Amino acid sequence: MASKIFMGNMPELMEKILENLNNEVSSLHSCALVSRYWCKMSIPLLWQDPFSFSRMSSFISNYFSSLCEDEKFFLKKRVINVEISKTLFDYARFLKVINYYHLASKVYIWVSTHRISTKKDIFLIYHIFNLLFKIFIESGATLHKLVLNFSEDIDIKPEIFYLIERNEQFFSKLQDLFVCSDNIENHTKLLRLLAKHATKLSVLEFEELNLIINPKRFNILGGAVADEFHGIISALKSQKQSLREVKIEYCEYNYKISTLEIIDYLIEAKPIESFLKKSGTLLQRLKIESDYVWEEETLLLNAIKLFCPNLKYLSIIFILFSTELLELIGSLQKLQFLTLRLRDDGMSEEKSEIRYKEFVEILPITLQYLDLTNTRQNPRLDVWLNNCSSPLKRLLIDSLDNEKQAQALIEFYKRKRTLNCVGVSKYSELNDNIKKEVEMYVTLVFSESIVIDC
Repeated sequence: MASKIFMGNMPELMEKILENLNNEVSSLHSCALVSRYWCKMSIPLLWQDPFSFSRMSSFISNYFSSLCEDEKFFLKKRVINVEISKTLFDYARFLKVINYYHLASKVYIWVSTHRISTKKDIFLIYHIFNLLFKIFIESGATLHKLVLNFSEDIDIKPEIFYLIERNEQFFSKLQDLFVCSDNIENHTKLLRLLAKHATKLSVLEFEELNLIINPKRFNILGGAVADEFHGIISALKSQKQSLREVKIEYCEYNYKISTLEIIDYLIEAKPIESFLKKSGTLLQRLKIESDYVWEEETLLLNAIKLFCPNLKYLSIIFILFSTELLELIGSLQKLQFLTLRLRDDGMSEEKSEIRYKEFVEILPITLQYLDLTNTRQNPRLDVWLNNCSSPLKRLLIDSLDNEKQAQALIEFYKRKRTLNCVGVSKYSELNDNIKKEVEMYVTLVFSESIVIDC
């Protein structure tokens, strides 16, 4: 059996033996000298992660054999004692691991050893660093592990991200990724590439990541990817079949925001409550629009009432028409825009009638825009219009079903003199006579055509 292994007649067994020597560099070097076959099996393992275990930097020169003549000419002008000759193997193709720190330190040593000038040449270090990335990508290498620590001195050129985009294989087998940086632009580019080309990640770790570009706006979107998260959500989504571990540590997070939007996402009250304790007084716009039933709805409504007194815009979709909701609306003395979509709670007609009257009475006197489409309030439209004291400028309703409602709308206009536009979701079903009568006072439009500007 030993002779068969030496002759290469049992490649699977030989491969297993060499894999067990993966971290034994000296042993792998010895194996490479045994025979042509052993050399062919050992060299790819030796060159999987040469920047981590090699003490010397001279091996870097072996990567330059594939360079074009212009690049070789550039190197010969800027460095000395560099021999660029054809190699037996395409060493760059074997690369499986890139560690930014190890790569950068080896490049620094190599440049220090070979540079013509006695001064530290940051430009040359930067150039060689990115040149190696270019060689690895174009060689057809497939990374398994990537550790990036972006720095101002040695950064990754935009050209490199473009090359990764064109060479899909480079990230196609990536399993472990560690990123430490506050460079938002590079984070964004990297995460977009991950979402597109890397689907086998099992470990994803971030440090010192600034999560928010615009400190005044924070979105959590279940159906789409928010720019403020720099592609993290889409990157995670593309890894859902393989990812086992995610860490986001030491991240800079600015809680001084004025807009919070949670859309098409599971509403969990406790983490939102914790967030509102820090930033609630600064919030002016709050949008919670989800088809999911809220967890601990009362807790969240009370948190908004307690910590968000300065809201000017509030949109809440798929919520119970509860006393807690009424208390919240009544407490917002600066509220100007309100949108409600209620879910069916099986409330009796009698109780519902009382609740709607309470709703009209607690509306803030600052309210200018009210969207009541899909709230089941339309049959009582005349009642609450006759009792509403808010100076509404825009009103959205489902329909104008009868003369009684039309007259209530006209009387509201005459009483407040503020209403100038009413959006009707069933605009095409409006009775022509009612439409003509009401439009002598206010404009009737399809509700979707009204755009909020606040």
